[in-house]
Amino acid sequence: MMVRNPGALAGALALSSTLSAAALAGAADYKFELASAKPAGAGKTDLAIKLVHAPDGKPVSDAVIFESKTDMGPSGMATMPGKVASVPPGQDGLYHFTTTTGMAGKWAIHLSAKVQGETETVKGTVEFDAE
Repeated sequence: MMVRNPGALAGALALSSTLSAAALAGAADYKFELASAKPAGAGKTDLAIKLVHAPDGKPVSDAVIFESKTDMGPSGMATMPGKVASVPPGQDGLYHFTTTTGMAGKWAIHLSAKVQGETETVKGTVEFDAE
């Protein structure tokens, strides 16, 4: 193959490489983090969860969280579920939930979300202490 413009070929290869890297980005590039866990009455905990785009550390505030559930897996009792209620989003860019747990201890909230521009579902688990 004869290349008449090596600069154009180099640019095309760089663009191809960039597009391939973008195509490989996906659900694994996101993580859920606990922002706060506060007691909210007997057997209840208010959670604030942050969704972060891991490569650049930027928060994602426009995801649609369509599944949330809790269990006591971190305490060795994964079969003990709790209840989760979503709270309308505030202006802080966090996702808010109120959990009802059967007892104090280490709990986990499991989340599934759709992020704009991503085809894969973002899934994650965040541990918290219930009092």
